[in-house]
Amino acid sequence: MKDVNSDIAYDYIRKRILGGEYAPGASLATKTLSAEIGVSRTPVRDALRQLEADGLVTIQARLGASVKQMALKEFREMCGLRLALESFAAGLAATNRTEEDLREISLALEAMRKLTEKIIATARDKEEAVLEALRREDVRFHVAIMSAAKNELMKSEILRLHLINRVVTVPGPERDVQLEKKTIDARRRAVLASHEEIFVAIRQGDAAGARDAMAAHIQDIVDNTLRVLALQGGGVSGRALTEEELSYVP
Repeated sequence: MKDVNSDIAYDYIRKRILGGEYAPGASLATKTLSAEIGVSRTPVRDALRQLEADGLVTIQARLGASVKQMALKEFREMCGLRLALESFAAGLAATNRTEEDLREISLALEAMRKLTEKIIATARDKEEAVLEALRREDVRFHVAIMSAAKNELMKSEILRLHLINRVVTVPGPERDVQLEKKTIDARRRAVLASHEEIFVAIRQGDAAGARDAMAAHIQDIVDNTLRVLALQGGGVSGRALTEEELSYVP
């Protein structure tokens, strides 16, 4: 029988990792966590092992546990796996989607259209609130496609990759101070267009077209992320998930 204290410890540590209180690379000392949570060390160890299986924690002999910190090579590999799974899921969505699925995808896309135009009309130093809303709708769009694919195992794994990617992430183009706003805004329009292409293919039942459009969309994200990393000297950083993003993860 699973110890309820293990669940308590798991929820406590996970919430703080996802909330950004425990940054990538931060030590997760069993003794300290045990005192903070108010449980013995055994359930803390159990929780850390589960979080390691989730991909959020690294446990090394003699060094103990720490929040997942991702090297650039591993980030590339994770992106490749995400590309393969999400493009396949988009193809399944084109085949298996219902009218309700199409409605959910369409609602997220329409919100993204409005927010993209709003952020383009907003001064750069006042974009953050709109940008957070746009990120939320982007997550909603992708989750709606995963649901339309009707493959729960695949959805679970893609969500796990999204979770790791958003905890251990890299700067997006909007963080690149070397780019002018008009350049970033042009990219935002291009990203919106790629979402629209994915949706049209799914709506038309075009499985191959949906796979190709999703693959191109994610590859573009990966290429742009690596470009920004090269400009900024490499390295992977962390950011806290929003409450909206947290609601989409298992």
